[in-house]
This record gives sequence, C-alpha cells and structure tokens, in this order.
Amino acid sequence: MGPTRTYQCSGSVNLVTMTTTAAATAPEPARERWVVPARLRRWLYPLVVALLLGQMAVAMVTAAVQQTPTIDEPVYVGAAVWQTQEHSLRYNPEHPPLGKLLIGAGLAFSGAEVDPGFQGDQTALGRHLLYESGHDPWRLMFLARLPVILLTLLFGLVVLAFARDVAGAAGGLVALALYAFSPDVIAHGSLATLDVPVVGFLLTSVWLAWRARQRPRLYAPLAGLALGAALSVKMSALPAVPLLLLLIFLSVWAAAGRTWRAAAWGLAAAVLAVAVVWASYLAVDPRLEWVPPPDVPASGGWRGLVARVLPFPAAYGDGLRMQFGFEGARWTGFLFGEVYTGGRWYYLPAALLVKSPLGAMALWLAGAVALIATPRLRAAAPYVLAPAALLLAVAMTGSRDFGTRYALVVPIFLAVAAAAVMTVRWRALRIVAVVLVGLVAASSLRTFPYYLPYANEAFGGPARTHEHLHDSNVDWGQDLGRLADRLRSRYPGERVWLVYKGSGVPSWYGIEASDPLALPAGEVRGLLVVSDSSAAKATGPLADLIRTSDPIDTVGHSITIYRRP
Repeated sequence: MGPTRTYQCSGSVNLVTMTTTAAATAPEPARERWVVPARLRRWLYPLVVALLLGQMAVAMVTAAVQQTPTIDEPVYVGAAVWQTQEHSLRYNPEHPPLGKLLIGAGLAFSGAEVDPGFQGDQTALGRHLLYESGHDPWRLMFLARLPVILLTLLFGLVVLAFARDVAGAAGGLVALALYAFSPDVIAHGSLATLDVPVVGFLLTSVWLAWRARQRPRLYAPLAGLALGAALSVKMSALPAVPLLLLLIFLSVWAAAGRTWRAAAWGLAAAVLAVAVVWASYLAVDPRLEWVPPPDVPASGGWRGLVARVLPFPAAYGDGLRMQFGFEGARWTGFLFGEVYTGGRWYYLPAALLVKSPLGAMALWLAGAVALIATPRLRAAAPYVLAPAALLLAVAMTGSRDFGTRYALVVPIFLAVAAAAVMTVRWRALRIVAVVLVGLVAASSLRTFPYYLPYANEAFGGPARTHEHLHDSNVDWGQDLGRLADRLRSRYPGERVWLVYKGSGVPSWYGIEASDPLALPAGEVRGLLVVSDSSAAKATGPLADLIRTSDPIDTVGHSITIYRRP
C-alpha cells in the first residue's frame, strides 16, 4: 500500500452552497419503466408461441370432430387405405401418394380395411370404407384428419422460424399469430386433404433455402428434400420448382461466392427432390406395377411434353395428364351472386378478398412494402413474395373456381411477409400492427367453429358468405351431422326433403329424407333442406321450390332449411 494522504480544509466551508451545487450537478433519477425480468423473458416467448398454437389446435380438433366428410375427403381416405393394404396406386392417381400415406398413418391402427375385390371408382371406394364396412365414420375421419392437424401445427413453427430469421422475435410472433388465427388455414388444416401439406412443404423448402445463405452444406440438401415432399403431395407444386432451385442457387452463391459451387448444390437439391418423389411411389408399390387407367386423357403441346420429360415414375406423368384434363373441362362457378361457366382470372383474388381477415390483408400489404423498401430486408423479398406471387398467378389461370384452398400460399407466405412491419422504426406503426393482429384474432374467434364458411366483416361474416361464393368456400358437405342434430332437436317427426351437396350418406346419420325433384312441386310439403352451394346455382324446378318456400333456419352457415306450406 502507498502512503496515506490526509487532506484538511483551511478556513470555513459553506455546506449549504456545496449541497446545492451537488444537487444541481447530479443526474436526475431515471423515470421508472416496466422492464420484463430476464427469467420471465426466457419463458414468456415460448408461452406465447404455445398459446397461439394451442388455440389453433383446439380450433382444428373441434372442427375435425364436428364436421362430416367433405366432398374430397372420402376419396383420399379410401385411396390411403387401399395404398397401404394393397400396395397399389390404382385409386386417386391424379395426385402423388405422399399425402395419402400421411393420411393413412392416422388410420394405421384403426383396423380400417376395404374389400380387395372392390371394383367401383374412387368415390365409391371412400363411401364403401366409411359407410359400408362396419366402421364408425366419425372415428375414421378424425384419425385421418389427425396427421394433417399435426402437420399444420408444425408448419406454424416453420412460419415462426422463417419470420424470426427475417424480422426478429417480435416479427415471428406477428407471423405466427396471423397463421394461427387464419380461418382458411384452420379450416383446411383440420381436413384430410392435400392443400395445407403441399403449401407447408413448399414454405419449409423456401425457409431452408433462405438458411442456406449461412450454412449451404446443411440447408441446401434439406431444401431439396422439402421440395420433393411438396411434389410428392400435389402436382400444383411443379410451377415452383424452377424458382426454388434458383433461390437455392442464389443462397449458396451468396454464401460461397462461387458460381460452380452454387450450381452444384442446386443440382444436388434437384436430385434429392426427384429421389423423394420416387421414394413416395416405391413406398406404396415397390415394383411400380402401374397400369394406366383407360380414362387418362391424351395431352399434346407443351403439356404433353412436360408430362413426358419429367424424371418421375410413369404414374406421375399419367396423373399430371389427368390434371391437365380437369383444367380443360368447363366447370360451373359462382361469384358475387352470378353463376357462370369456365374459369375467371380474377376469381381467386376476389375470393381472398372475401375470406381473408381485414387486419391480415392490411398487414400483408404493409409487410410486403417493408420487405421491398427496407435495404436490410430486401434480400428476403424474393424468398417470401416471389413464391406466393408465382403460385397465385398460376392458380388464377385454372378453370376450377372452387375455393381459396387453391391459393393457401397467400395467407401462409404473406404471414411471414407481415413480420417485416415490426422492423420499421415508427413506433406508431408497430402499435397499429399489434392492434390489427388483435382484430384478426377477434374475427377468427367469432367464427369458431365454422371456419369453412368464414367471410370477413366487410362482406357480412360467415352467415352471408353463400351470397358471394360457393363450394369449398362455404358448403363442402361438412354439416350433414349438424343437420341431423338440428332436425332431431327442433323438427322431430316432420317430413324432410333434401338436396345435399356432399359425400356423406344422410341415412347413416339418421336423416330420413326424400328427393324433392322426383315429384311435382305441389306434392313437396314440409321441410325443404338445401345445401347453399346447390341453392346458389339452382335453376328450373329447384329454383322454383326455393322461391316458393320460406327460409326458417340455417345449419353451420352452409345449409338452409325452408318450410313449404
């Protein structure tokens, strides 16, 4: 220790002056602010994520246990059981097998079987399995829907991770909230169909391609595998292949700076995607003993060329030809009260305008602008916005104006885009974003558990969706069980006349009804029950019956009950 020094003041000291000076120069105490303790922050974020996904799980499970089979589901469920039981691609060849393998995984321990000698078409196969084989269709449908529900929740984590990578933790929560409260995602994520899985795998592939900018050796191959999974679920993923491979190339080039290495990893990802498609077919039929059905249409021009040159099994090419055949047909559409024939290019944007929450659309637009306008986020714009724009544009050229399920890429990908709003420095904008998320949540919760017929408040809500849209937007056959309960509770013993659009069997649910079109209108008295999609396109005798009847009740916003005196 050094020497101790003693200081002594000479003269008098003015203590009052010293105190005043010290008080004047001392910094003012900071205003008290509420700060989340570190321990609380560690578990608060995962808690919010769990709550968002938890409410989504409750919504999807509730819808799954209450809804009867929609029009497409029995086809997929029957084909799933046939694939695993007979190791055959005979049924539903217009779609690759992976989605049905996932659905079949839910039925693996259900004891569901079909007659190996069954000779009907795929619609009859589904009806045979659900209603003629001694099984409980309620139980089978829930088990078939369960894998899609679980996948939908896992894709929510992908949305969260992708948005966090692009826009940070707060942006991740905004993206996840928009995804978890999306009525369209909840509606189709609770069904044993292929629409959510194909978009979810595409999103996963894009996210992994984005991550390849940092670790190309790990994420570029994984992006290829996820792309292959999308191609193995539904052929609508095909238009995204060139874009996904380009994004993988750009990511590796950004990481390594060498064109040859980026091209090599892009090629490797393409090879892995092709391998996944082959693996999905081989998992069903290891010998690939494919016999083309007689109704496979011939495809010429560029479509035929694509079907021939794709490096996939022959069954894939024939399935693609069948899809081209569907696109060549002229289907009946319904939009804003007008019945028409053939596809309209603006149908999907118009349907999304009706069926997307108002707050979500505002955040999608703001997020897209922020992605493009913010220099540090601009690199992510092609990954988030380009796939959504491309696949929506391709879907708009289709002839099947059946529903927004063909455009689920919009609410799923743009949920990630909306996260960019939280990076803007304007505090007021971030507050508005949180308010808009709250409005989306409120709109979604108000429609519970009727998510298929959802419409936003500007178009009157789910009770009026049938005035604007039809088919899977509103009435996909999902409310047959609810109709049976309503007839038993409110109208016991009354004569029922039914025009039902769906795949369910009314008599199995206890509905004893007659066909009102089989008799003269004067003999149709009692309750006339009509699916809203059938009412929307009604002509001739059915239109006359509806016009001369009084609407007295609705079921699930998809079926109307009329009384005929």
